[in-house]
Amino acid sequence: MSKLTGKVAVVTGGSKGIGAAISKALAAQGASVVVNYASSKAGADAVVAEITAAGGKAVAVGGDVSKAADAKGIIDTAIETYGKLDVLVNNSGVYGFAPLEEITEEHFHHHFNVNVLGLLLVTQAAAKHLGEGGSIINISSVVSRITPPGSAVYTATKGAVDGITGVLSRELGPRKIRVNSVNPGMVATEGTHSGGIIGSDFETWAVSTTPLGRIGQPGDIADVVTFLASDDARWVSGESLIVSGGSR
Repeated sequence: MSKLTGKVAVVTGGSKGIGAAISKALAAQGASVVVNYASSKAGADAVVAEITAAGGKAVAVGGDVSKAADAKGIIDTAIETYGKLDVLVNNSGVYGFAPLEEITEEHFHHHFNVNVLGLLLVTQAAAKHLGEGGSIINISSVVSRITPPGSAVYTATKGAVDGITGVLSRELGPRKIRVNSVNPGMVATEGTHSGGIIGSDFETWAVSTTPLGRIGQPGDIADVVTFLASDDARWVSGESLIVSGGSR
């Protein structure tokens, strides 16, 4: 029997990159997966098609996690479709670097609305349905430890995610719900390619400061998330697990 057989998982931002890899990895281990997307319906549908072609169960649902009604709708889809919820992966996120003199109110609020408020709203909706053995996994970032120049706002959001992870592990622990974060280093995704990071001096620096000598792949993160979602991690809660090839 696969590690997640019979479980139901929601993955926010599951239409591409790390989220898509997580959705497919959870499904490969037997979970029924709700693949959330904000704008890329085609991407989410492609992830669902790949999962179902492999014999798994998945459904796509649109929704802006920073809107309370949408956040509730994402969770409601899981309950209406599969009857329960066992795993929540808060993967939705935005990132953009800006030096201090270029930070604007729009830049600040966009990042915090998605990366922090969105996480809280979806978790708030999910917590009403998660039961004993439930697992919440927040996708944070190694930037909260390495604090690179020009990343004040983005790093602040991920520092908040780490703090929220600890707080919610204590709030939800009495209900036997585990809460952890995964903090990736640089990962090759559509975003890092389109943003010009892959092939840049920043990538060269990242590789040079990573003991394992490469940037990550989405599957590197998905496998760790799958572990945290499973009963193999039944005694793990309140942790921020750095998955960065040794960079920190």
